[in-house]
Amino acid sequence: MPRQLAVAVIAVSSALLVTSCSTTLQGSAVSVFDDPFSVAGMPATDGPSGLRSSAPEPTRDVEGTDDGAIDQLARQAISDIEEYWEGAYNESFGGEFRPVRELISWDANGFDDTEFCGDSTFGIVNAGYCFPDKNIGWDRGEFLPALAKEFGDVSVLDVLGHEYGHAVQDQAGLVDDDTPVLVSEQQADCFEGAYLRWVAEGNSARFTVSTGDGLNNVLAAVIASRDPVLSEDDPNVGYDEHGSAFERVSAFQFGFTDGVQACASIDMQEIEQRRGDLPVLLPEDQTGELAITEKSVRDVIGAMDNLFSPRNPPQLNFEAADCPDARPSPPVSFCPATNTIAVDLPALAEMGTPGEVEEKVTHARGDNSAYSVLMSRYMQAIQLEHGGVALDNAEAALRTACLTGVATAKLSKDSSTPDGNTITLTAGDVDEAVSGMLTNGLAASDVNGESVPSGFSRIDAFRVGVLGDQERCFKRFD
Repeated sequence: MPRQLAVAVIAVSSALLVTSCSTTLQGSAVSVFDDPFSVAGMPATDGPSGLRSSAPEPTRDVEGTDDGAIDQLARQAISDIEEYWEGAYNESFGGEFRPVRELISWDANGFDDTEFCGDSTFGIVNAGYCFPDKNIGWDRGEFLPALAKEFGDVSVLDVLGHEYGHAVQDQAGLVDDDTPVLVSEQQADCFEGAYLRWVAEGNSARFTVSTGDGLNNVLAAVIASRDPVLSEDDPNVGYDEHGSAFERVSAFQFGFTDGVQACASIDMQEIEQRRGDLPVLLPEDQTGELAITEKSVRDVIGAMDNLFSPRNPPQLNFEAADCPDARPSPPVSFCPATNTIAVDLPALAEMGTPGEVEEKVTHARGDNSAYSVLMSRYMQAIQLEHGGVALDNAEAALRTACLTGVATAKLSKDSSTPDGNTITLTAGDVDEAVSGMLTNGLAASDVNGESVPSGFSRIDAFRVGVLGDQERCFKRFD
């Protein structure tokens, strides 16, 4: 019988940059619900994120600790998470909250005979919750230090908040031996989001998380925990499935926006509805990558013409953008005055170059990192033809993200090109778009390449489009 162990699965050897290549729009609030300068009803602000200088002493001891800085940070994180659940558990599930029995720290490179969930911890570069023992453990040697280095101290809250989500599931009876791993993992992502909302609202005595860069770093760590892209013939298909970046970020956002009750409602039916027709597995013997060439760019634009049937399709050129009424947004720019999409092909190809396998990159990067930006400029032409909406403000930026989501969903099915071929997004492409929304924001920017401060809001708008249609985007972001 396999051990009942829930672990975090995150590659940590390369940074996911959360600084944006696009600029940030300034402005004033529109409404408490649809303010583009807010995050789930909270102001989108930058500021300190991490352990407060005035934080009280941690309340939990750790077995096997070296009493170093990373274990002290983890102790503070667990103490904080437990303070949150002491208030939220009874309100959500009834009954008294019971903390996990033990916290266990190990060095994956050490020979200290530490065991976690019945196994030696040597070589275990991870963190996890052990269902039989009701314990949480982590690797202090590589895993948590690498996360903190790449994404900041808030990434430790991310990982341990997720693992404590498993403990809450277990205590509340939300999971059993028949619960799919995918459901268990995304519920835990959601519980993590509910906890981080509590921190972002200023309720934690130990930590702060800004809704700008701080939350962007948390989302970067969530994206890093996505499943690898597998092909249909891979023997690991269906084994220990955690979900794509799109799915895991969505689950986190449900918890952050709607709280614990939204998490308890996540099941396979909800996940399958959210997944819809989006590709999950690559066809056999395919990489999922389409080289970015002049022909491929023309094919994508031609497929968009067929899918959206504008009365006056935008023209495409591969020369420097020259536009009287908009600033360039390289590598792809849309000019409303001439209804033209200008493509810097070498720069676009560079944007869409996949990371080397040996890099074990934590961000999702590939051809759709670039094609999603190309699609976003096409969707600005759709907005121009629609009429009655501005193209150069914050609402336009989020509307563009939303409509790019619509285009992404449409292109996930075979789409015809002018020469009679087909073009189709494959597994991993949606994650590349989501990662781009966070890292550079170009697919979620207005006609001048300006975006809103919050990666959370950009990705949320993109998901509205993936799960909706054009009409919904125009109504939501008018």
